[in-house]
This record gives sequence, structure tokens and C-alpha cells, in this order.
Amino acid sequence: MASRRPEAFGRSDGDPSQPVGPAGEGTLVIIPTYDERENLPLIIDRLHAALGAAHVLVVDDGSPDGTGDLADALAAADDRIHVMHRAEKSGLGGAYIAGFGWGLERDYAVLVEMDADGSHAPEQLHRLLDGINAGSDLVIGSRYVAGGSLVNWPKRRKYLSQGANTYSRLALGVKIRDITAGYRAYRRAVLEKIDLGSIDSHGYCFQIDLAWRSIQAGFVVSEVPITFTERQIGESKMSGDVIGEAFFKVAEWGMRHRLDRLGLLKR
Repeated sequence: MASRRPEAFGRSDGDPSQPVGPAGEGTLVIIPTYDERENLPLIIDRLHAALGAAHVLVVDDGSPDGTGDLADALAAADDRIHVMHRAEKSGLGGAYIAGFGWGLERDYAVLVEMDADGSHAPEQLHRLLDGINAGSDLVIGSRYVAGGSLVNWPKRRKYLSQGANTYSRLALGVKIRDITAGYRAYRRAVLEKIDLGSIDSHGYCFQIDLAWRSIQAGFVVSEVPITFTERQIGESKMSGDVIGEAFFKVAEWGMRHRLDRLGLLKR
């Protein structure tokens, strides 16, 4: 099924050429892991069945269940798979930033965020990459645009997610429907321009932070519909602290943006 042309926000400063091949050439999919031993081989198999040329970087935060050792074994058998070991669990944002740095050093054209638990369907990754090839700089796989959907999500989490997105949209004055989403593809120019070293956000807030910085830098951010499926193996890593962090930081960013536009922000 052909993907919808994404609705875009912003101005493109990226390369308008098509950096991604039809089988995922030029793409690095970054998969952070912590205790995902059962899920990891399943998601990588699905990814390579969908896009055989895409490369994978597993960023493991010292999983006590042996996920890192399994990732090493998978990498030894397949040169499309790479592994980064971090000494301890230090947050989703830190894992992605480390992965971005690794991918940029190795000249990948597009870097993708994908969960290990199967909630992000690899079979739909082509929709995000089509958006990149159509001229977007950051493409978000959205649950809340036409054609997007949620499967097996508890009502409480659905309402929490929708509330967080509505709050962020109003506080920041953006049109993105799913700014908290974690399934996304970045053109390398975006990550080269953003000061990744200054980001200390986690969870929901990390995703909002990067999308907001991309918009502020003048890049085109678009959304394409995806089906988000609740994990069947393991437990969610979301916590109340992460939600609280997002609430206060988004309020601060929105206020600073409005003061800046009014010329009232001290520099």
C-alpha cells in the first residue's frame, strides 16, 4: 500500500535529493535495549524482511538478561547489525544521542528511531523513508493523523498520550499531532545542526525536544500514519518522573518562545 504524502511544517534546509534506496540503503535504524532479549531478534528479522539493506545499531544499556550478548551474536552473523554497549541504564534520550553520534561518524544518510518491543512496525518504515525522499527533514510516524491507529493500548495510556500531545501542541504553538511519538526518521543534516550535547531530556520529553529543535532550526517536520501496537513481551519503561519532566520543560520552552517573539527575552 502506497504511503500518504506527509503534511509538512516548516522550511527545508536539507538536501532535496533522495538519500534512501528502495530497500533501505543509506539508513541506520537505532534500537535502544534494556532487557529485550526475547524481542530483539524478532524485530530485527521483521526489519530485514521489510527493508533488506537497512543497517541496525543496537544500543544496549547493560541489560542483565543478556540482551547485549545476544546482540553481539546477531552482529557476528550479519554485517548489517552493529552493537554499542553502555555500562548502565541511563535513559532513552542518552541511548539515541549516542546512536546518532555513531551513525553520523559513519556517514549514514538517514537515522531512524525504533523501539525494540514491536510497537513500531518495521513493515511501515518505508512510509517514513518515503517522506524523507519526498523532501522532509524529520518524519514522525504518527498515531493521531488520518490512517494512524492504536492496537491493544489501555485507555489510561491512550488518554495520557493524547493529553500530552494536545498540551505540547498548544504550549509550543505547533501543528504536529503526535510530537511525543518515538518512531521517526531524521535526515542527517538535522542531527548535524542540532546541538545534541546540550540535550538532557528523557522519554516523552526527549521526543518533544528534538522535534521542537528541528522546527526552531527551520527544518521540515512531517507526519505519516502508523499503527502502534502495545508490546506483547516485557514491560513498558515509562515512568511518572518522565511525564513530569515533559510537563515542566514544555511549559518553559513555550514561554521562552513567546517572550522571544515579543522581544522580551534577555540574551
